[in-house]
Amino acid sequence: MERAIEVLDAHGLDALSMRRLATDLGVQPGALYHHFTNKDALLSAIADEILRRGSRPAEIAAWDAEVQLLCVGLRDAMRRHRDGAVLIAQVNRADAEALERPLRAALERAGADPDLARVGARTLVRFVLSHEDDEPADFGMALALVLDGLRARLG
Repeated sequence: MERAIEVLDAHGLDALSMRRLATDLGVQPGALYHHFTNKDALLSAIADEILRRGSRPAEIAAWDAEVQLLCVGLRDAMRRHRDGAVLIAQVNRADAEALERPLRAALERAGADPDLARVGARTLVRFVLSHEDDEPADFGMALALVLDGLRARLG
């Protein structure tokens, strides 16, 4: 995984291929298919590793602090790697639940009903994915606005 992420960082998502990674690893391209069924499986594994590296401790006492840390952690993980946001959005398009799950759990612990938790988590994920290149201060202010809206709903 480490080398695959290095290739992503050096060459970008469009240039990342099974052949390029195999060449960088000094193996035949077919050797990678023993570990990944196809390029999509490789990309999924890379996205999972990027997200794992950016994860934050769960279940912080205040739900809004937890949500803020989760969102900042996701953004940091995406920004740490070239095309990280594009890769994570592409891989998780079909399974957004994986990104939403910890946010939904935090909102439910705060007392959100299932619909508010679902929509709130989805809104937060989409917000982070679409604002990953904002200046840190702008991102923080915009995230605070979203959290203010959730606090008002949880009232």
